[in-house]
Amino acid sequence: MILFLHNRYRTPGGEERVVEDLAWLVRERLGEDAEVLERDSAALGRARATAGLLRGGLDPEEVAAAVRRSGARIVHAHNLTPALGWRALAAAREAGARTVLHLHNYRLVCAVGTCVDPAGADCTRCHGRDTRPGVRLNCRGSRAEAVAYGAALALWQRRLVALADVVVVPSAAARERLIVLGAPPAASTEAHVVGHVVRELADAPPPRPAQPSAIVASRLAREKGVEVAIDACALAGLPLTICGDGPLEAELRAHAARAGADVTFAGRVSAPELQRLRARASVALVPSRAAETFGLAALEAMAAGVPVAASRVGALAELAPDAALVAPGDARALADAALAVVADAGAPRRALAAARRRAAPDVVAPQLADVYERVARG
Repeated sequence: MILFLHNRYRTPGGEERVVEDLAWLVRERLGEDAEVLERDSAALGRARATAGLLRGGLDPEEVAAAVRRSGARIVHAHNLTPALGWRALAAAREAGARTVLHLHNYRLVCAVGTCVDPAGADCTRCHGRDTRPGVRLNCRGSRAEAVAYGAALALWQRRLVALADVVVVPSAAARERLIVLGAPPAASTEAHVVGHVVRELADAPPPRPAQPSAIVASRLAREKGVEVAIDACALAGLPLTICGDGPLEAELRAHAARAGADVTFAGRVSAPELQRLRARASVALVPSRAAETFGLAALEAMAAGVPVAASRVGALAELAPDAALVAPGDARALADAALAVVADAGAPRRALAAARRRAAPDVVAPQLADVYERVARG
């Protein structure tokens, strides 16, 4: 039995889907029961969230009770901030389970988890337990919240890692960035790489649309660089559909109007609707400014047979040569890459083949099984 722990974000994103998909992978490919125990940041008031940060978690006895009730041999923890914390791992171990800590972002050191500063630039100013730069820059957008995160990360970073029997990251790029950030060795140099799984892989690429077009599937936040995709599509003359929501929606709508781009804002859409919209696109754009730890949106597009043009940054750089890569923030280069992909008749087939090699269930399942075996061996 594997018990997954996850604190859902205020604005849900790819990590929520990854947790669901890994639980599915355990059940369907590893043949073991799996449960997910979640907390939700959207349901926490600021005072309770702050208490969770500074105390290192709230109500750890609930985790211990879940381990004893389910008979879980391993607790596989994902985001633990702010309500679960190191106390959740300590409770799991005291109840008899071994622990895996899965780092999908850089929040061990970086208060926002993306290594992007308020101006939208790549940032590694915080290092190890020195989180003062994040407080000075007010990276959380609230001085009180920045102080709470800075203090909590400095206080509990090492204890959290020490309570994990194994630490997992989604890519070699994520591991390298954690080394640069001065994360504890168990969470950087010694971390194990397990890629994200994509459950649904197309049998064949969709028919190429008569009218070339582009799609972006992303949270509308500064680090995602969606405005670069808007500018690129304006330069390339490609209609663009943007799927997702987030704090920059109004700003991005105004940006699209100023750029004269043909942009449809679809908002947050269901998985079937996203699949339908992807099938109508000629190219998927992933214009991130951040050092992505994996690039799930890119792999999901490729798994649908839609070729990708993306920023050469973080784990997205590992998509070479299976995606067209350009410098982050370069709209002209992204426009040229998108047009080259649209003109390449073989690109959809190669994208689908690459997704199968990288993210198919039968590829990721042995990686996850190896981690669990290492944990079981102690």
